[in-house]
Amino acid sequence: MFIFDAHLDLAMNAVEWNRDLTRPLATIRESDARVKDRPDRGNGTVCLPEMRRGGVGLCVATQIARVEHNAWSPISGWRSPAQAWSMTQAQLAWYREMEAAGELVQIRDRAGLEAHLAKWNPAPSGSTVTTGPVGYILSLEGADSLATMGHLERAYGYGLRAIGPAHYGPGIYANGTHSSGGLNARGRELLAEMRRLGMILDATHLCDDAFWDAMKIWDGPVWGSHQNCRSLVPDTRQWTDDQIREVIRRDGVLGAVFDGWMMVPDWKRGTSTPANTGLVLERILDHIDHICQLAGNARHVGIGSDLDGGFGLEQTPQDLTTIAELQRLPAMLRARGYSEEDVTGFAHGNFLRVLRTAWK
Repeated sequence: MFIFDAHLDLAMNAVEWNRDLTRPLATIRESDARVKDRPDRGNGTVCLPEMRRGGVGLCVATQIARVEHNAWSPISGWRSPAQAWSMTQAQLAWYREMEAAGELVQIRDRAGLEAHLAKWNPAPSGSTVTTGPVGYILSLEGADSLATMGHLERAYGYGLRAIGPAHYGPGIYANGTHSSGGLNARGRELLAEMRRLGMILDATHLCDDAFWDAMKIWDGPVWGSHQNCRSLVPDTRQWTDDQIREVIRRDGVLGAVFDGWMMVPDWKRGTSTPANTGLVLERILDHIDHICQLAGNARHVGIGSDLDGGFGLEQTPQDLTTIAELQRLPAMLRARGYSEEDVTGFAHGNFLRVLRTAWK
């Protein structure tokens, strides 16, 4: 089945982690394992050949570079917006090189989307009958790198189509995961400019205060690119039922994320493992079910795997060793009683609906 993945940090892996994503996964793991700076070294799950093998023909791919705030340092960042902007431009250069090599194709508008889908040909059954360049829609995870609204205009010009205003901790425009506080004046200006340009708001990573501030003023398309449920995993990284209902009310979609600590409760970094927590793919279906129960339908769930988003096999379900195994999910949903229409919507149709509405 044709798969749309709403959140992959492809350029971060290539430019910062120094992984050649055009190579086979075994080769990447072997070369990566020689580096000892991070627990996910040698544990990667994503490369372009595996995406094609698994029918992941379209994704939302990020630029990501946060600014370090000295009062909050669990996750490192750059010392200035100028440095962060420069990193996003290095990531953009990698995407352009992949386009030139025929590995990727950027999707910027409705016409490009439909042309790409026609080439991958997701038939009514959802089957994929061709493999070509993987399509990507460019998103910015955390807006700290946008030094001015002029930078936003420039970014839109090179194809940026979605923005998450915050990442972790305090941000220049909004506060993110594990922090508090609403949108500031610059954040409100950012959302106004995004709306003028016709961009998508990715509400993932907004802290609760900023989330509700954004919902008061945002009247455009919204999604949670990689977002699970707080009622199942109690942590402010997940959304409450009220937040989920708000995004459902706006016809948005939540992408199921496959990072272990967001799938099962009480995960302890450095101690918990997929084996000792019983982490398997079936657990993500609990989150999907919960969202569907809140909605009364299956129109607001999708995939936002975040695979290799700063973690690897040490923090993914035991029965997922490569991104190609996302292809197992449709059968698992059918086994839980979901209809073929529901399954197709989850695999790609629901996020495509948001894009088509945003780009009509």
